[in-house]
Amino acid sequence: MTLAKKSLGQHFLRNPAILAKIVAAAELAQSDTVLEVGPGEGTLTELLLQRAGKVIAIEKDDRLIPLLEEKFKGAVAAGTLELIHADILHQGSILMAGNYKIVANLPYYITGAFLRQFLGGEHQPASMTLLLQKEVARRIVAHDKKESILSISVKCYGEPRIVGIVKAGSFSPAPRVDSAILAIENISKEFFQNTYQKNPPPTPSFIKEGERGWISPEITEKLFFEILKQGFAHPRKLLASNLGVESVVLEECGVPAKARAEDISLEEWKKITTYLNRSR
Repeated sequence: MTLAKKSLGQHFLRNPAILAKIVAAAELAQSDTVLEVGPGEGTLTELLLQRAGKVIAIEKDDRLIPLLEEKFKGAVAAGTLELIHADILHQGSILMAGNYKIVANLPYYITGAFLRQFLGGEHQPASMTLLLQKEVARRIVAHDKKESILSISVKCYGEPRIVGIVKAGSFSPAPRVDSAILAIENISKEFFQNTYQKNPPPTPSFIKEGERGWISPEITEKLFFEILKQGFAHPRKLLASNLGVESVVLEECGVPAKARAEDISLEEWKKITTYLNRSR
């Protein structure tokens, strides 16, 4: 067995039941291409090859490449497994085109950068099934009913849910905290495109457009995240104060005047962004 490299945040998962749960959550078919990040010793890779048509595994640790090549030489020769020695944060989604799914046991320290890169990238995956720090997963789904920049930044691209909790003892070496299996499904950029409603709330966020109903105009990702960051700049302050607007602006968007950023839902952030964009 390979010794984990601390500098790469490696914690090898060897619990068969948890590995099977991750693969089941990914809902793979033989028509699927899977991007696996950090295959490590190949325990998860082995199961992915049984379910998916092709696996592209990206490994940063140069010690593991020859071990993986030997272990999976049959799959490599058959073209069902492609091993790439690279840093995923440098290679990114440029490696991927067309439909694919991500399954990964992520090093904790790359979680934020990884999510930004693949959710906001040009070639988004259809879904992600990730093993990451439990508290990060809980923040993403807003387990305590309080939103954050992280939770809204994920929800504007897909639908996150926690599949299960993984105890630290399932890994070698064991991390200091428990992990969680997080599935992000139905990934797209539809949130940033025009949406129509027949009976929207009576706010300036919507404009009447013939028989199609009321349109909420397209907003850019750049603008949305600028306003989101501004809204969370001082979490203890009221949202109106952070955004530098009168409370009546929030009320016109159907948001309580005394609301804080953590109280605002994804759709309410869209209404606020659309309103502020139109008033510029």
